[in-house]
Amino acid sequence: MNPLLNKLQPYPFEKLKQLFSGVTPNSAYAPVSLGIGEPKHPTPAFIRDAVTDNLGGLAGYPATAGSDALRAAIAGWLERRYGLPKIDAATQVLPVNGSREALFSFAQAIIDPSRGAQEGGPLVMCPNPFYQIYEGAAYLSGAAPYFVNSDPARNFAPDYRGVPAEVWPRVQLLYLCSPGNPTGAVLTLEDWKELFALSDKYGFVIASDECYSEIYFKEEAPLGGLEAAHRLGRDGFPRLIAFSSLSKRSNVPGMRSGFVAGDAAILKKFLLYRTYHGSAMSPAIQAASVAAWNDETHVEENRAKYIAKFRQVTPLLQEVLDVQLPDAAFYLWARVDGAGGLSDTEYAQRLYAEYNVAVLPGSYLAREAHGVNPGRNRVRMALVAEVEECLEAAQRIVEFTKKLS
Repeated sequence: MNPLLNKLQPYPFEKLKQLFSGVTPNSAYAPVSLGIGEPKHPTPAFIRDAVTDNLGGLAGYPATAGSDALRAAIAGWLERRYGLPKIDAATQVLPVNGSREALFSFAQAIIDPSRGAQEGGPLVMCPNPFYQIYEGAAYLSGAAPYFVNSDPARNFAPDYRGVPAEVWPRVQLLYLCSPGNPTGAVLTLEDWKELFALSDKYGFVIASDECYSEIYFKEEAPLGGLEAAHRLGRDGFPRLIAFSSLSKRSNVPGMRSGFVAGDAAILKKFLLYRTYHGSAMSPAIQAASVAAWNDETHVEENRAKYIAKFRQVTPLLQEVLDVQLPDAAFYLWARVDGAGGLSDTEYAQRLYAEYNVAVLPGSYLAREAHGVNPGRNRVRMALVAEVEECLEAAQRIVEFTKKLS
């Protein structure tokens, strides 16, 4: 077996399962899970119909590059959403089976494990806390992850300015998530300007995970990586690839439909890799994806549901916890160590046992780096269910937390 597999840690939800093992939740309450960030709003009917109307496509092998219609729909959405000039659908866009598999496989195509061996080997830079796929992708590509802790003073954006100068020459790939998971932080144009300058100086590729881009709470939509590059005059998006998905935007996590877009030279090589990897998207899913990318009405309706939930739930939780409305995404990142002095794991375990509400300990979403685990003493709450269920969970959390003080 590949010995690099031994470096992979259990996924956060496996750790949560172990934390709750042996615990019998209070049966007086119906179970409510705020632990897993899986969209629960109904899938729009027109997307379901597009799948069933195109099942005839199952009779043939799909092309890894996807259909012309799908690439054109994605390119058109990018142009409309981010105010971009003409995107070349043939060279700057590639459909993928959800952003997760592409984020993982991308490192295999980018990392050269033979480079920088004398200096300690290649690095993949990751935010901390983070989406665990980045870490696994780093290890399995033959690199090591380097974690950049979030800065609470900057709304939990990663503190790239604190990275030692000697680290940057070893970085070959930088993963970022904006809007962030679990913090909801959105990078600013100045943040992007600094990262692009570092990429130009050291030659690393930026993988911008933007799967939460359409769930936001301010009037202005979150800035995207391609949009930032365009505003800063970076024609052709050098060393920049954006990753996006329909899962959260359109409530279709089971479709596994997303895309990568950006630097055409990188995507040409990534397409070659994917041809061997065997990751072509089903024709029926491609047809449904075209319909989804071409429609914004359902996205606006979906966003309105999240806005309504967060506007009601956040003030309730602020009565007892240190928590703020995020810039975007569908998580609340709450500090809980003021509640009876409990750690994040103790808080989650007791809340589950006494009130049958599941939340995810923040320490499970981060690593000990530079002397600190930035997720410690926080919990992530995924407000993915309908508003009534989220409000019920919030009321139980308030009651539980008040009891601790």
